[in-house]
Amino acid sequence: MSSNNKIVVAFDLYGTLLSTESISHELAKILPDSEGAVAKEVATLWRRYQLEYTWRINSMGEYRSFSEITRASLLHAVAECCSQEQQQQLSASGIDQLMKAYDALHVFPEVPEALRALAFHDDIDAYVFSNGTTDMVRNSVMSSPDLGPHSASFKGLITVDDGPKVFKPDRRTYEHLLAETKAGKDDNVWVVSANPFDAVGAVHAGLKSAWIDRAGKGWVDRLGDVIGGVRPTVVVKGVDEAVAAIIKSSSS
Repeated sequence: MSSNNKIVVAFDLYGTLLSTESISHELAKILPDSEGAVAKEVATLWRRYQLEYTWRINSMGEYRSFSEITRASLLHAVAECCSQEQQQQLSASGIDQLMKAYDALHVFPEVPEALRALAFHDDIDAYVFSNGTTDMVRNSVMSSPDLGPHSASFKGLITVDDGPKVFKPDRRTYEHLLAETKAGKDDNVWVVSANPFDAVGAVHAGLKSAWIDRAGKGWVDRLGDVIGGVRPTVVVKGVDEAVAAIIKSSSS
């Protein structure tokens, strides 16, 4: 840690603070079936392709906003797992309705307590650090019924769209984080994420990371081993445990 004791905690938004699986409830209104299985399958595939598209477009040296990526991945998921009749139910207005639902996602259960814990530590600057556009991220934070009340916990919202216009885990996204927070690699800068690629990307770029292992399977990702044994700084079960580990590490 540098002499000014700067501590930065950058929270990934979608899939870390906000549950993208919670959008299945909105999908079920448009794609009804007796068990809700179709909506859950679309929600899972939507998230999968949303991430996959960011990696693919990075590899091609192209960039489109996360909003465009999110819309395209939804259409891909629907086309893959829905019948023609179900696809016809998903009109243009239905697509717009689902995109707006990203402004009202629910948090994971432990998130409010984690953010309340930060309120007792004035030496920690908390940020949201996301692939999303600034408007998309701001709307998602402020309009979420669970996250909105805690929006004051964040010193700022940092997005790749306002910076390098590439997606995580490109090194430039983490350099953008450092620039926006006015931190250096010698400062105590943490990325908290439930995405293995983000946790590895942060450490590879010289930062620290806390990976959220909600499935409880432990660290199984092996790409970091290929590039020299890169792994998260800590592996925890929830955002609350991540915050506690960072506070403990920073005070030791």
